[in-house]
Amino acid sequence: MEYEAKILVVDDEDRIRRLLRMYLERENYLIEEAGNGDVALQMALDNDYDCILLDLMMPGKNGIEVCKDLREKKATPVIMLTAKGEEANRVEGFEVGTDDYIVKPFSPREVVLRVKALLRRSSSTSFLNTDTKTKDMIVYNHLTIDNDAHRVSADGKEVNLTPKEYELLYFLAKSPDKVFDREHLLKEVWHYEFFGDLRTVDTHVKRLREKLNRVSEQAAKMIVTVWGVGYKFEVTSE
Repeated sequence: MEYEAKILVVDDEDRIRRLLRMYLERENYLIEEAGNGDVALQMALDNDYDCILLDLMMPGKNGIEVCKDLREKKATPVIMLTAKGEEANRVEGFEVGTDDYIVKPFSPREVVLRVKALLRRSSSTSFLNTDTKTKDMIVYNHLTIDNDAHRVSADGKEVNLTPKEYELLYFLAKSPDKVFDREHLLKEVWHYEFFGDLRTVDTHVKRLREKLNRVSEQAAKMIVTVWGVGYKFEVTSE
């Protein structure tokens, strides 16, 4: 049997794992489970999941620690499950590379919709489902973004980005030389106006530059800090 996606569900409560498994399996997803952060991290490193649903508060490593350690090795899309009143933790989650979050108690249908949306954004084969003959491409001297395939290459080498890192790069690159302040980027890329912590943007820009710099120093330099304002994507003639 061929599955639509392989998903890791991480929560220390059996009841929540069973509920999520039941709803996600209806969508033809292959579900694996972990009951604590240490097991979850090892499974995430040993397997290639299309998405991870990750509880914030768990025995052993918590969700923040798991995501932080995972991001050192992999760009697997992560949705954090958080309880109400943990807004500070959610901000920290975005800083370490979480792509989305869902607040408990949640509707299982909402979880399914969020998972589907994240899988669409992160799918490297999403272009196969489109009828358009003109590919959505952004091409510069040292950087190419294939938005249909959600694929980025710098000087001919593929760059492995998380969905949120990709969205940030694409948003900046499609408006070259235009300066965006952090509040605007937070609203457009993360879709959260009420978050007052702008470190989320700075952390993602830093991580994005580091990944680009591993394959192309010139591509990394295209993301420019405008001191006192925000960031812009600068196109050079090199």
